[in-house]
Parts: sequence; structure tokens; C-alpha cells
Amino acid sequence: MPSDISENNTPLIEARGLHTYYGDSHILHGIDLTIHRGETVSLIGRNGMGKTTTLRSLIGLTPPRQGTVKINGKDMTTSKVYKIVQQGIAYVPEDRGIFPNLSVNENLSMAARPGPNGREDWPLDHVLELFPRLAERLAFMGNQLSGGEQQMLTIGRALMTNPDLILLDEATEGLAPLLRKSIWSIVKEIKKAGIATIIVDRDIRTLLDIADRNIIIEKGVIVYEGNSEKLIAEPECLQKYVCV
Repeated sequence: MPSDISENNTPLIEARGLHTYYGDSHILHGIDLTIHRGETVSLIGRNGMGKTTTLRSLIGLTPPRQGTVKINGKDMTTSKVYKIVQQGIAYVPEDRGIFPNLSVNENLSMAARPGPNGREDWPLDHVLELFPRLAERLAFMGNQLSGGEQQMLTIGRALMTNPDLILLDEATEGLAPLLRKSIWSIVKEIKKAGIATIIVDRDIRTLLDIADRNIIIEKGVIVYEGNSEKLIAEPECLQKYVCV
């Protein structure tokens, strides 16, 4: 875990007692979650267990009915999404959410802004260094890209906001093996840069290799939390909750 975590002990995100619903369906049942600066955390669980809802609750897309979400020590539970994003939080959704009728250059440039405290660590040229494939496709429309290229574009767009934390939902879902490998390499570079990440993905082995801490969610409840070494030593836990 990057050493700069200790420089600021205030968590990036501190969620307590989150109860989130879709209509009458009670999805999250008292989720407690803390993310520190520079930390890479995986959310693990079978489909429909509440992983995506957890991410959406943290960023305000599906606000919890009960509980609190603090960002940088400030209560943001009832804040609008744009206010939460301004705190240095970026979201890469499962459906990628690119603008299909805008070029790669436009998709990236429209997201550009300083991060918290005016940081501008990720200008366009830096993002394109990380994504040389996008540099070759700057004039392409979003709907002309492959699935893997769209995922690169979505992550690149998130970096253009100079975030402290990226929520990455289904990082490699539906991608060919070579593209999955490329996305994971990019995630590792983001980690090296000191950006915190919360990652949801089905590639459990790679998650265990990357994550500093792993959280297993079962039916909207956190049933396990620990580092990768600890979780790998408990294969029965993965078998029970993820069938690995």
C-alpha cells in the first residue's frame, strides 16, 4: 500500500450503516466501508449481492435511505452527485457511459478539470501516454470503438478529472483475454500513481493480486474483509461466497 496513506489519516470515504433500496427492494443491509488514500480495495461477491449498489450509494447515484457517507471527513450523504465528484471521486460504470456521438478527443477533453486542491496530474498528454491505443483513435467516434477501447476511454476520462479515488465497476467484463490483460496493466499503473480504487470484477485471482484489501458482499451484507494473503489462505471462504 502506498506510504502516503499515513500522511492524512482522514479516510477518503467512510460509510456507516448504509441501507439502500431500489423501490421496495432492500439491497444493502447496513454496509460499513472505509477507503483510505492510495488504497486499492476489491468488492467481491456473486451477481446481485449488492456490489454495484454499494458503488452507486457511495457516489450518490442511488442514495441510501439510512446511514452516512463521509468524504474527506465531510458528510456528503444527501449531496448531489456533482458535489461528490468534485471531492475527487470518479466513477467508471459497468455500461461505460461514453458519449457515442463524440470523438475520443472530445470525450476526454470535456472531462478535464483540476482535482481537489487544484491538482492537474493527468492532462491529456499524460492520459494518452497511458493509453497509446486511444492516441491512435482520437478522431474516432465513441461508437466506433471496440469494447476494450471504450473501457480505456472511460478510465481515461475518469483520470482527466484528476481524482483521488476511482470506483471501477466490472473492470474487464466482456473483454477478450488480451484486452483484459491490458486493462489490468492500466489499473496497476493507476495504483502506482497513488490513486485509490474500489474495483468490482469477476477475475478474482487478478483482484487478489492487485488489491490491498478485499471485501466480500453477500445479500447486501459484508461477510468478510481482509488482505489478499489472508483470503488466499482461506479458500473455503471464496468457495462459499464466490464459488472459486
